[in-house]
Amino acid sequence: MTQHTSYAAVVLAADRTANDAVASQADVACKAFAPVAGTPMIIRVLDALAATHRVQSIILCGPPKALLPQCPELVKRIASGQIVWVANENSPSRSADKALAQVDEHTRVLLTTADHALLTPEIVQYFLEASSAADCDVTVGMTDHELIKAVFPGRKKTVIRLRDGNFCGCNLYTFNQQGRELISFWRRAEEQRKRPWRLVGRVLGWRAVLSYLFGFLTMTQALKSVSAKTGVRIQAIRLPFAEAGIDVDKAEDLQLVESHLNKQ
Repeated sequence: MTQHTSYAAVVLAADRTANDAVASQADVACKAFAPVAGTPMIIRVLDALAATHRVQSIILCGPPKALLPQCPELVKRIASGQIVWVANENSPSRSADKALAQVDEHTRVLLTTADHALLTPEIVQYFLEASSAADCDVTVGMTDHELIKAVFPGRKKTVIRLRDGNFCGCNLYTFNQQGRELISFWRRAEEQRKRPWRLVGRVLGWRAVLSYLFGFLTMTQALKSVSAKTGVRIQAIRLPFAEAGIDVDKAEDLQLVESHLNKQ
């Protein structure tokens, strides 16, 4: 990849479940429309992407077409061609697969979600610069858990505890043509969600699983194990932004992100 690599951004925007708690709290049709500092989350994400010079196009997967009129600014951007909207499927992996099918196979893709309410152009640019310099097929944004705890004390996060640190995901990924093969692995992960250790053992191997359980596994070792099984080279990008690790999963997260923005 060269320093001039550009990206097509894909944003997953459909609710994962009916009666989403965030949507209910905000009294909106879907979570993506929940206002944060007076602006729907989805618009905040789209603005951050549009302000990043490496992002050349934006594809929005979901929300359902019938709900779009409830966010007039989103309808306006779709009508003007600023973004391309496609209908979502019944799972995040299938939605991602459908959206990626809209992008030329030689174009590198940035994948994120509509509930990334604190996403900024600075975060996106940092991630894409680092991803463009990486010699791999897929990059995964990660943030140190200690950084998140320092900025957002009390915020509970899923933590990946490894020998070289404790990390949280950031819902930021890039894929090249070969990297798109990882979407099929993601689909299998969803199908095995009630039996996750079966998939983990099959992909990482039980030696790696035991190393993880006993605190011996590093991030590099974990990703090399996945790469060896999938044929996709994966690299983690450590982001120095606590905000990169915050998404709006629960109703109380709305207050958290509002409070954080008010302090700035």
